[in-house]
Amino acid sequence: MQQAQNAFKSLYDVVTRLRAPDGCPWDREQTPASLRGDLVEETYECIEAIDEKNPAHIQEELGDIFLLATMISYMHEEEGLFSVADVLQTVSEKLIRRHPHVFPPSGESSSAALSSASALSSAEVLANWAKIKIEQEGRKPKDSILDEVSAGMPPLDRAWKLQKKAAKAGFDWPNVEGVIEKIKEELDEVMAESNKDSIEEELGDLLFSAVNLCRYLKVEPSVALHRTNNKFINRFKYVEKRMRETGQEMTQENLAIMDQYWNEAKK
Repeated sequence: MQQAQNAFKSLYDVVTRLRAPDGCPWDREQTPASLRGDLVEETYECIEAIDEKNPAHIQEELGDIFLLATMISYMHEEEGLFSVADVLQTVSEKLIRRHPHVFPPSGESSSAALSSASALSSAEVLANWAKIKIEQEGRKPKDSILDEVSAGMPPLDRAWKLQKKAAKAGFDWPNVEGVIEKIKEELDEVMAESNKDSIEEELGDLLFSAVNLCRYLKVEPSVALHRTNNKFINRFKYVEKRMRETGQEMTQENLAIMDQYWNEAKK
């Protein structure tokens, strides 16, 4: 525990030094808004490392996320809005408050809490979590359950979350065949359109339906797409390498040859 505390302090000290008047010019120029993209990028890089099951890479990417979270928190500390300690304390208190089955409230024994924890299912824990947010934290109930999904999420992830919320309310396909038929229907509508605005709308419907299939099959679409992006990159690099080795140009005229090397890469 002491080692972790020392490590947190060391990171905090590094961040304050970087933001000091005689610190790093680049770090001093950054704002919470300017680091938004970095936060998203580092999160996806961490996901990639987890997919690779590479502990050293995971450790590095988690460090980058800790850095950004600490840096953004410290920027608000500089403005006197809240401190890094406030951020850590707030999340600790929230976790304790929302897990009464693990951390017994005052007056309840630890053994009773542990017994309660073992008797709860994951679904019941989530239901209690939502109830505590309203009854104990004073969160205003949303007009719609869909309002609980942040508008700031990337569209792909937001579509997945919206569909999960709707499904919990019973608004869901009874079987996967219905989901697949919907995708076919949306694809037909795309192919039938010629107006650019209409095509954009229909393609959005098609993507939304594809995300729904991911949800139905319990696959996170952003993770699946991230995996496919990497697969495409590796195969395309192989095509580039083989074209260079055979002295041929990457042009439309050589598509048949490139397609041959693409199939080699798949093997």
